[in-house]
Order: sequence, then C-alpha cells, then structure tokens
Amino acid sequence: MSTANRVAVVTGGGSGIGQAIATQLGRDGRRVAVLDLNGEAADKVASALQADGGTAHGVRVDVSDPDAVARAFETVRQTFGPVEILVTSAAIAGFTRFDKITFEEWNRYLAVNLTGTFLCLQEALSDMAAAKWGRIVTISSAAGQQGAVGQGHYSATKGGVIALTKTVAREYASRGISINTVPPFVIDSPMLREQQLAKKLPPAEVLRKAIPAGRLGTGEDVAALCAFLCSDAAGYVAGQVIGVNGGAVL
Repeated sequence: MSTANRVAVVTGGGSGIGQAIATQLGRDGRRVAVLDLNGEAADKVASALQADGGTAHGVRVDVSDPDAVARAFETVRQTFGPVEILVTSAAIAGFTRFDKITFEEWNRYLAVNLTGTFLCLQEALSDMAAAKWGRIVTISSAAGQQGAVGQGHYSATKGGVIALTKTVAREYASRGISINTVPPFVIDSPMLREQQLAKKLPPAEVLRKAIPAGRLGTGEDVAALCAFLCSDAAGYVAGQVIGVNGGAVL
C-alpha cells in the first residue's frame, strides 16, 4: 500500500472505531484531520498521533449542521490542503422500542447518521472530483443489513448509509474515486459499553456466542480494512459492502 502523504478526514475520530481508524491512517503516513463533536477528544487523538510522529489536527464539528460541516472542511483545506480520503464514522446509537420512538428522536438519528454522512460526502467529493482521485469509506452497521430489535431508527439510518454509498459509488467510479461501506457487527467500544451499562445489551460473554469467531471485534479490526480501502491498491473496489463481523453476518 502506498505511504503517500495524502489528506484524510475521519469523522467521529475522537473515540471508538473512528479513533482506531484515525490512528491507523496516521501510522500509514496520512495527514489526518480528526473530526468529532467532542472537540477535546478530537484534539487528544490528534496530539497522540503527533506524539507518534504523525501529522494530525483536531476539529470540532456537528456533522448534522451543514454550515458547521462546511467550516470544518474548509479548516482542513487551510491546514492540509484538499481532502483526498474520507472515513465517515460519526454516529449515534441507542435502543428504543419502535412504538416509543418519538418524531424528534427519529429526526435526530437521521440528522446525525444519514444526513451527516451525506454532507461530508458532498464536501469531500468536490475536492476528489477535481483531483480525479479519492477514497471514501462509510461506516454503516450490520443493523442496516439485517435490522436490529429496538433499533428501528438506527437500523434505518445505517441501511440508508449503505444505499447512499452504493449510489454515490456508481456516480463517481469513473472519476478515479473509490467509495465503499464497512458494516461492523459487535465492536468493543465506548458506545457498546455504554449500552451494556444501561442494560440495553448483554455482557460480552453472551454476545460472543452469536459470533462464529468467538470474540468481539475491535476498532483495530475495522481500521485494518479501512486502511486497505483508503489505499492506492483499492482503486478497483467500488460500491462494496464489506463486513467486519467475525462471521456473524454472511
């Protein structure tokens, strides 16, 4: 894989899967813009990458806000240059029985998980189309492939991310831009542990029984695949749904 010093943006990069992806891309030699709603967390991840010899910059952004997204990407351009790689990991997740999902909650999930992905894709694609080169990975979810009880809002948005990715991949593949989606299954992350503490998900020993690989996934498992999909070697991989799930979703 190329170690070209390309500019990479990772949304939701302040923790969990996004942090692992930002860290891996930084170690691969990318100049990484770590975008997160938690500005302090984004700065902390960027500082850790810098301490490891990488080049990184933290940017606070609410991906559901069009103006904030535009400002964040402009900050990236002024700091590093045009965006060449994008990984959209920013998301919210939770459990609400379908008949209890409020209109406001439904719209919030759409705004962050689906509209946030849409806004970031549009911003990055303007740079990539001009350069005739780009790599995009959207982080979707196994819930978007097969549904998940108590997650009607989350599953719908992640299914939308998968469909959006496939559509944009068809439109931009002829321009040297490769776009794919990675739907993880159960990943050991702060988001997962938060749901376990709230008794919305069972403990790890129970979850492992649903995974043929016999373990929970890690952010590093997802990051390893993203690193390939963001490389020069992945130019002929377009519009694919490539799961990181330990064999739980086939």
